[in-house]
Amino acid sequence: MRQLIDLLLTNAAQVVTCAAAGPKRGAALADVGVIEEGAVAVDGGVIVAVGPAAALHGRFAPRTTLDATGKVLCPGFVDCHTHLVFGGERVAEFERKLAGVTYQDLLAAGGGILATMRATRAASVAELFEAGRRHLATMQRLGATTVEIKSGYGLDTASELKLLTAIEQLAGATPLDIVPTFLGAHAIPPEYAGRGDDYVDLLCSEMLPAVHDWWGRSRFAASGAPLFQDVFCEEGVFDVAQSRRILEAGLRFGLRPKIHADEFVALGGSTLAVELRAISADHLDVTPAAEIATLGASETLAVLLPGVNLHLGSHHFADARALIDAGAALALATDFNPGSAPILSLPLVMALACRYQHLTPGEALNAVTINAAHAVGLGDRLGSLEVGKQADVLVIDAPDYRHLVYWLGINLVAAVVKRGQVLAI
Repeated sequence: MRQLIDLLLTNAAQVVTCAAAGPKRGAALADVGVIEEGAVAVDGGVIVAVGPAAALHGRFAPRTTLDATGKVLCPGFVDCHTHLVFGGERVAEFERKLAGVTYQDLLAAGGGILATMRATRAASVAELFEAGRRHLATMQRLGATTVEIKSGYGLDTASELKLLTAIEQLAGATPLDIVPTFLGAHAIPPEYAGRGDDYVDLLCSEMLPAVHDWWGRSRFAASGAPLFQDVFCEEGVFDVAQSRRILEAGLRFGLRPKIHADEFVALGGSTLAVELRAISADHLDVTPAAEIATLGASETLAVLLPGVNLHLGSHHFADARALIDAGAALALATDFNPGSAPILSLPLVMALACRYQHLTPGEALNAVTINAAHAVGLGDRLGSLEVGKQADVLVIDAPDYRHLVYWLGINLVAAVVKRGQVLAI
């Protein structure tokens, strides 16, 4: 007798599992685990079998069948680095950048992050929520089923808590998994201009205790979702000593570190990430060879954000091949934000990584699924199509997964399944 289950996704040209016991590295990063003419069986929101369609048809009696003939089944995408909740926009700054004004110039003149800070401080929680809801809906249509969201555009205690409240409300209003990250150390606010150490004092003595208290009352703590802390370790923002102090203070409150490192200037942020056992070091556009080797020998994931380079008009991208050759576990993300990456599409990021960072299609897919899941502490629950994992599955309207990075400017996601439920897209 066949086992009764909730859902059978079947007759796929390819089932791409991205299966692995941990983050993929080296040669394993290129292996996506293709099953030809495959199927995925789901019950109770969990994957109960993956294999050839003919075999699964004989084992299961589904309440619902999704026919994927001629299409690909793959894990839902995980966007492991975003700044999705913010007020306002920065389209006028974009035009100035096209005329040659740099990211650092804008920040030094009180624009950039600080411009978004002013708009965010002026926005209500409801306004922040509504803008974030629209962005998440677009990400969902483009295949994201899990999204990390950072605070960081408030830069005072009340405004940072407002952002975290909006992130929590979004988590309750979307079917997607939301992972929160506290980024009070995104920039030095104007009221602390020239007094960076005093702002670090505020972060450590006031903001972090308040965030910890918020966390304890939040839906995230109740669900067991992780909470991370991030810092922008960069010239003109937070130096290595300040970054260390902030992240070590966060560790005392149970916030595992992430770090923006080596985006414009190599200060040693990637080495700091390894020393503090950060879950990820992100950007890494100018990481020196010695620090690439250090990252490669560590458990810290290297998260690359090529959409930023594209948007800023840069011809220099992080050395993905050197990181892979050094043994680093590589992930990709959008870095969605209003200033340096107004990008909601992980397929576009994958395509950029293939063209400009010389990733193979398989490496790019693993980098936005299983490795990205590990970059937000959820690799044991999602990011691959394996028995016992959450049933987050995409139906791709193409006969081969490589079409995801081959085509530019179109959306090949035909259906999104989240926890075994077929979502509207």
